[in-house]
Amino acid sequence: MTRDQVEIVLVAAGGAVAVGALGLVAARLLRARSLRWQLVLVAVVSVVSVLVGVLGMARLMFLSNHDLGVVTLVATTAATVAIGVSLVLASAVVRWSLELRDQVRLVGGPDGVYGPDDAEGADDAGAARGSGVAGSAGPVGPAEFQALAVELASARERLAEARRREQALEESRRQLVSWVSHDLRTPLAAMRAMTEALEDGLAVDPERYRRQIGSEIDRMVRMVDDLFELSRIHAGSWQLRPEPLSVLDLVSEAVAAADPVARTRGVVLVGDVADGVEVVADPGGLARVLSNLVMNAIRHTERGGRVVVSATARGELVEVAVSDGCGGIARTDLERVFDVGWQAGVARTPERTEPGGRGAGLGLAIVRGIVEAHAGRVSVENRGPGCRFLVELPGLPGVPGRPEAVAG
Repeated sequence: MTRDQVEIVLVAAGGAVAVGALGLVAARLLRARSLRWQLVLVAVVSVVSVLVGVLGMARLMFLSNHDLGVVTLVATTAATVAIGVSLVLASAVVRWSLELRDQVRLVGGPDGVYGPDDAEGADDAGAARGSGVAGSAGPVGPAEFQALAVELASARERLAEARRREQALEESRRQLVSWVSHDLRTPLAAMRAMTEALEDGLAVDPERYRRQIGSEIDRMVRMVDDLFELSRIHAGSWQLRPEPLSVLDLVSEAVAAADPVARTRGVVLVGDVADGVEVVADPGGLARVLSNLVMNAIRHTERGGRVVVSATARGELVEVAVSDGCGGIARTDLERVFDVGWQAGVARTPERTEPGGRGAGLGLAIVRGIVEAHAGRVSVENRGPGCRFLVELPGLPGVPGRPEAVAG
């Protein structure tokens, strides 16, 4: 490197260092101000550093006053234009950041999840992923800002869905408290009346009154047990003790236990299980699932109807189905069947024709909780003369064989 080149580098570096130092001082003073001034400051430091270097070298070159003026005018004009462009870009960046700030404010706003003026934003949020827009605000600056806007729109959707689930759960809890209170108050009032009749000697058939009191007590005990079981499932404290189980044995036990009730109601109960089907599950939990589904099917099947419990292995899944003759469920209610406290009937008064009366609408909610705890899935559909409840569980694929009749 020649001496002239070294001198040029030193002059340019000296001017740039001096301007950069002043820029750092200015940046510290402006650190709490708008981003606009920070961005303009970067452009000013860059342009002025070049301008100082050019003017310094022009003086060292002993240019004439005319030439020096030309160089100065050209450099100053270029610096002015550059600073103007930086102002425009800085204003745009500030505007984009303000738009993002407005979108952030909409997340968790007072009106649900969306802000008060964002009724349309929820509908447009889904389109943000494909078009690079968030809500209804349109494109927001460079790619990084657009990506952030899309993430904000996605977060708003997730929060909205979480809020809806929370509200649905809260409504379900309120309904459950109301329904359980009613279902407990009814047998308590009946037992009080029968007890007073027995104490006053007004009971025409004391033995029947005692049997009825015992039946109501059993019903309340089952309801309290269901509530306790459901609370354990929802709290995550229900412990699974999985072990290899024969589905044929489980269905046989469930059918044998429910067959007397089915005969009393005039319902034909049949088990139809493929030979060799096995599943890894908690014995008590899966037995509870089958019992709840079978008893529910019997309860809602008309006299002379038929309830079929079937099971088969499909690849790595075991499917257990309970089909009844309930006449079907309204399409609007199919999604609510497994909700806590849901019952098909409108009346809340227990049916005396049924042993122990009706429950509190907790059985199917317990079924779903236990099945999902096994990493399985339960669903319902209208099929034939009634409904078909299908439980899908991870299992040990068996060798399909001749279906064996369990009972009926």
